[in-house]
Amino acid sequence: MSVTREQAADFSPPPLLVEEAIKLARDGRWDEATETLERALAADPGDLIAWLTLAGVRGRAGDADGEFMAIQQALAIEPYYVPALLLKGNWYEGRGDQVLAATSYTHALQVAPPREQWPPQLQAELGHAQAFVENHSQGLRRHLTDKLAGLRSGLQGPEGERWDEAVSIRAGCSNPYVSNSNQLYVPRLPAIPFFAREQFPFLHELEMHTPLIRDEMAAAIRDRNDGFEPYIAYRPGEPVNQWQHLNHSSDWNAFHLWKGGQPVEENLASCPSTAALLAELSLCSLSGLCPNVFFSALAPKTRIPPHFGESNARVIAHLPLVIPDDCGIRVGFETRQWQIGETLVFDDTLEHEAWNDSDELRVVMIFDLWNPLLSESDRELASALAEATRGYTG
Repeated sequence: MSVTREQAADFSPPPLLVEEAIKLARDGRWDEATETLERALAADPGDLIAWLTLAGVRGRAGDADGEFMAIQQALAIEPYYVPALLLKGNWYEGRGDQVLAATSYTHALQVAPPREQWPPQLQAELGHAQAFVENHSQGLRRHLTDKLAGLRSGLQGPEGERWDEAVSIRAGCSNPYVSNSNQLYVPRLPAIPFFAREQFPFLHELEMHTPLIRDEMAAAIRDRNDGFEPYIAYRPGEPVNQWQHLNHSSDWNAFHLWKGGQPVEENLASCPSTAALLAELSLCSLSGLCPNVFFSALAPKTRIPPHFGESNARVIAHLPLVIPDDCGIRVGFETRQWQIGETLVFDDTLEHEAWNDSDELRVVMIFDLWNPLLSESDRELASALAEATRGYTG
């Protein structure tokens, strides 16, 4: 008894039927390709590749509804299947539905591996999805900013910045920035990137002596350059993570006046006026952690990567001393440029980074202050907690 080619195909394994359908589709034989794939799926309804191939065939044949149904069938089997999510986003994009396209592309990007691990066969599609989502988010951000402009115009300083960030988060242009203390964390403190200058009126006296502090810093660089040391200095065998390029590098040097809660007497002696001014400040004191006070020298074309600080019980103050153009600092959502003699105070337990894109050295004096939202009792408890921890861990 002879068996026709069509009858023999009925006994073919589904993968072979899919291969045959692909060949038929290449020749533009859409109806035959569709029929072949339907036979494959009758034999194995859970074949993801067959469903996606059917979606592609139906799409090329002009059957948009059938294409979408096949995509949905694939996602019903595996909701996190990246190729199906990408195809769904593409389907919506082709019909001008920007919102649903962005939603599907976002889902695909959320379950895909990091960009450096994208499969070669999906790199172009994932790259398109990422660009589409970013463009959609920026469009939503502009729309929301325009709609809120009237209300936003009446808010100044941190109040307005809060809603700028809210818009950015809602639009998907940025994520919320939360406190991440490496050591001592005080719960229920708000995550404030930059504090209002008015919260630290005692800094006015220090700022008035900026030229004097700068002169002592310059003399330290000239006369005691050996006092400057790499700020990042991991021991062999310790994981350096994002600090690989700055580890033991003179691109980010520090001249310590206080380090880990201890005075560096030799360095303080070389900067007597600065030491006297510091003695008048209420520096944050946490056993083994702070105060820290140092001149921070950042070399030209150097970037300090995003990182987190040790405790939100303290805040970090920067007194700018030598500031060329093209320098800046980002804390959470907010970016600032230093101005000589104008102290910036921020919460370094929010992700932050700094850069010097100029051709000159940038120098600021960095020192630790108490978080102004802590009461005296809070400060005593924070100090006691740090001391008790150090007593146990050494």
